[in-house]
Amino acid sequence: MKDTLSLPLLIGTALVVTALWGFNFVVIAVGVREVPPLLLACLRFTLAAVPAVFFVRRPKVGWRLLVGYGLFLGVGEFGLLFTAIRWGAPAGLSSVILQSQAFFTALLAVAFFGERFRWHHAVGLVVSGAGLALMGWTKTPKGGLTMPLSALVLLILAALMWAAANLLTKKMGRVDTLGLMVWSSLVPPLPLLAMSWGFEGGGAVLTALRHLGWLSLGAIAYLAFLSTLVGYGLWNWLIVKKGASAVAPFSLLVPVFGISSAWLILGETLTASHLAAVGLILGGLAVHVFGGRVAMESLFQRAR
Repeated sequence: MKDTLSLPLLIGTALVVTALWGFNFVVIAVGVREVPPLLLACLRFTLAAVPAVFFVRRPKVGWRLLVGYGLFLGVGEFGLLFTAIRWGAPAGLSSVILQSQAFFTALLAVAFFGERFRWHHAVGLVVSGAGLALMGWTKTPKGGLTMPLSALVLLILAALMWAAANLLTKKMGRVDTLGLMVWSSLVPPLPLLAMSWGFEGGGAVLTALRHLGWLSLGAIAYLAFLSTLVGYGLWNWLIVKKGASAVAPFSLLVPVFGISSAWLILGETLTASHLAAVGLILGGLAVHVFGGRVAMESLFQRAR
């Protein structure tokens, strides 16, 4: 039985976490202005792992799963996400597009775990797919594309990497998410540093490290401590108290905070077509998450 937790405290804590994760995209956009994206991701996971790894117990999972999770999430998702934003993907829209991981997770679960792909998964996928297509071809007021096609492709690949990490989490079973994040954060730094040195240039890496300003240091600290340790620590606490099914739907608020903070701080604006695309993506995601539950409740009411 889950521990009792007042509704206001549940909602308040979930809002704090989703706000931290939504604002995370603005911080990334600020950070990659001065630090190469792969190097920024490397520094983020280095600080997330050390010194926390000495105080947080290692999750009870095998090293192969732990290393795989670190590679898919740290190198795959965040390496691609940081690079996409550096290449011109708007922070607010990135927070929306990355949520397509939910559909990739469902598809991969069908392929590798034999799970059923239900009607609401299909409807949600089609609706959100239409939103992504609209997003890719929406013109800005100046006549350019919303974001470079290369950046959009990187975001979709980042969502796929996140989905692959989700499947490894499913294979792990019940696991402490904070311990998983801290210990898996030991994996990405060296591969990310090697990739940054190779693709972004050793000179750029050394220059960035020598000239880290307060804004860059603040971005790295936010990504490592607030977004990772505080965010996942509170999220894990909520799951322990109320269960994953009660907590997970709050993640739909992350894009809301992402878009609003990007608008307030970075001045990112959305046209009517942008808003329509965002609505389709989030609407499809809502159908994906809640469709089965709504259908079951409807059948139950008819049976009564």
